[in-house]
Amino acid sequence: MKNLLFIGDVVGKAGCNFLARNLRRIKNQYKIDITVVNAENSAQGNGITRASAESVINAGADIITTGNHAFKRREALDIYEEDYIIRPANYPQGGCPGKGICMLDMGSYSVAVINLSGTVYLDPLDNPFTVIDEMLCSVETPNIFVDFHAEATSEKKAMGYHLAGKVSGVFGTHTHVQTADECILSGHTAYITDAGMTGPENSVLGVEIQPAVDRLRFRMPVRFKEADGDCFMCGVVVEFDEKMGKSNKIERIIIR
Repeated sequence: MKNLLFIGDVVGKAGCNFLARNLRRIKNQYKIDITVVNAENSAQGNGITRASAESVINAGADIITTGNHAFKRREALDIYEEDYIIRPANYPQGGCPGKGICMLDMGSYSVAVINLSGTVYLDPLDNPFTVIDEMLCSVETPNIFVDFHAEATSEKKAMGYHLAGKVSGVFGTHTHVQTADECILSGHTAYITDAGMTGPENSVLGVEIQPAVDRLRFRMPVRFKEADGDCFMCGVVVEFDEKMGKSNKIERIIIR
């Protein structure tokens, strides 16, 4: 049996710093073999830069996933030359840098991590259900974990059931609020609708509270700023059989 740790959206410098202070301890505590971190908002302001990506890797991540802010920072598009940084696989092929899958060779076994973006209330990318079906035809390991970066809980739940029994895990990201529906689907696939976020807890999805309230209350443009204060780290730990790609246990974690 092996253990995979998946960490929800890391937000800004505060999130990166909290990850750096706590990740190795958590990996030791849960005897983690593989660590995957969503870092699409790890840069100041949002998006991901080489500096924020390096911070996440240096903290102890093996693979970085992203989402709809993957290409937010045009000055950092070259980060997708790194095999361990992936973007949603359903971005149009040919004109977008990077790839949507990372294969991790662990010696006696291998793990595939796939990144997808939802299309409900987000950019109209290629159909994620069609794309993942095509990708699974060529993946040569039973250990497959999917970061599904989506807005609608219905789309995430549908993807979970669509991939039940076909992949080892489906983890929702993007909405930054950890859900309490972790489970094993079809006796095989670890699932959670949203893994949560890593960053300032006393905030609105990582930004200062009052500007977020004002934006929703008055419908006027405001400048968002990363919140201050104590941080937390949200994610899941999955125990899986690396010979069969079957997940046996998923545990939701919040580190404060």
